[in-house]
Amino acid sequence: MATEALIERLMQHIESTPDAAVVDVLHDLLDDSTVEDSAPPLGVAEAAALLGLSPHTLRYYEDQGLVHPGRTTNGYREYSAVDLRRLVFLTRMRVSGMTMSDLRHYLALVERGEATIPQRRQIMLDQRDRIRRQIRELTLALEATEYKLHTYTPAD
Repeated sequence: MATEALIERLMQHIESTPDAAVVDVLHDLLDDSTVEDSAPPLGVAEAAALLGLSPHTLRYYEDQGLVHPGRTTNGYREYSAVDLRRLVFLTRMRVSGMTMSDLRHYLALVERGEATIPQRRQIMLDQRDRIRRQIRELTLALEATEYKLHTYTPAD
């Protein structure tokens, strides 16, 4: 799901459920209403449109071993609900700056099962720290930009 669409749905969900934690709302959106388990698989073009990605990006993630879509009898890719949720996760992690190497490592741990949960949790804790640092840096960059804009604004 494209960032703008996800944020819009997240904000609508928060407004309708004000007591819910943002992480719970996001979890609900990614696991339930974004892609229902009973939804039929999507082809590469439909999946790309739903997620706001290019078909090339979907094929790249597959080539990297990050997603494993099924195939129709004609050999066309078909993305299940599980595949689509994984792609939403991958997209969010890439936007946050997680490297492909880290994503491959994380997903290899996922595929090894519950015994790897402590390692996966640590990866996510480290990623959260990186994101928080990025947010602080971007906030400072925004403030510097706002300052410059203020200096270029004529006095009334």
